[in-house]
Amino acid sequence: MSARDSASPAHLAALIYGDALARFDYGDDHPFKPIRARNTLELCVRYGLLDEPGIVQREPQPVEPAYIERFHDPAYLEVLRRASAGTYDVAMLARGIGTEDCPVLRGLWEFCLLSTGATRACVEAVLDGTARRAFNLVGGFHHAFRDHAEGFCYASDVGAAIEDLLERGLRVAYVDIDAHHGNGVQDAFYGDERVLKISLHESGATLYPFGGAETEVGEGRGYGFNVNVPLLERTDDEVYLEVFERLVPPLLAAFRPDIVVAELGADTHVSDPLTHLRLTSGAYYQVVQRLCALAPRLVGVGGGGYDVFRTARCWTLAWAAMAEREPRDEYAGLVGGMMFGSEIDGLFDRPMPTTGEAKERALAEARRIVEFHHRTVFPRLGATPP
Repeated sequence: MSARDSASPAHLAALIYGDALARFDYGDDHPFKPIRARNTLELCVRYGLLDEPGIVQREPQPVEPAYIERFHDPAYLEVLRRASAGTYDVAMLARGIGTEDCPVLRGLWEFCLLSTGATRACVEAVLDGTARRAFNLVGGFHHAFRDHAEGFCYASDVGAAIEDLLERGLRVAYVDIDAHHGNGVQDAFYGDERVLKISLHESGATLYPFGGAETEVGEGRGYGFNVNVPLLERTDDEVYLEVFERLVPPLLAAFRPDIVVAELGADTHVSDPLTHLRLTSGAYYQVVQRLCALAPRLVGVGGGGYDVFRTARCWTLAWAAMAEREPRDEYAGLVGGMMFGSEIDGLFDRPMPTTGEAKERALAEARRIVEFHHRTVFPRLGATPP
């Protein structure tokens, strides 16, 4: 059954959230903080974005191991199980476990099953008529490869969900707006014409995973179905939004996906300590709004974001876009009202445009990449440049 043929959803949006996911701890010194999800939930309550018609919340359940095995090598998963039990040996390093990015953590296997279960719950919600859009805040582990861990990611909830959707005969568009290139997803589906992969990210010249060039356009039957947009440092709202509009809507229109899986990392934000782009929360909100308008069904997953409080602000705006609600501060004007980290003046930032030579370079490079894709992948998909 195509997602286009399913009944009208009962709700606009479903939020998939469990405290067990938010409480999982990578360690005090590790930049990845699942607690962002709890911070986001608190902001959604503060801004009146949960208790309204058209919105449903669900508690995730862990997937069975066979679900993850749709994507991952069983031999790798056995290593992951041993690491989860606290076992460590040097051979694990060959699988990416035991590194600074992906340390050995007790309970890791259960965390992977539950985070993947949350993304599967999103898939089920948008396909069974529960909602048109669904959001898993603790998901989007797009650096996990089929046979190894990488970049804070041990098990690919995204990859498993895409395999699930393909088995159902659906056409999938994967749109990744995280600042880091979605290398694990690209590698897994690089030759697959059933998955259109679009990644807007900071250039690999300045940021992990040091790849994702625009020339990586797929191979074999998947040639033209892999679209990378590596952006220069200091790329701002104006440049990013221009690139997005000139590429993503026409590509999605030509591909006509049954469902869009969106990696909604907020590490593009100007305040992020690990990246070098300069987006504000307002531009991030506009991009998610556009994805909501373009997607027949949308599965959103959290991804990166290492300024914990500003990531929560961005994800609150992402949820507002999915639920088609205007955020309103329920505590505004109250003496002793809640102060949420540095979040004092609302969810939206003031404009922070890049100027001078840095802006000119970023704009010129972005337009060069857009023209490259107009010449190469657009004809392959039958897309029309705007």
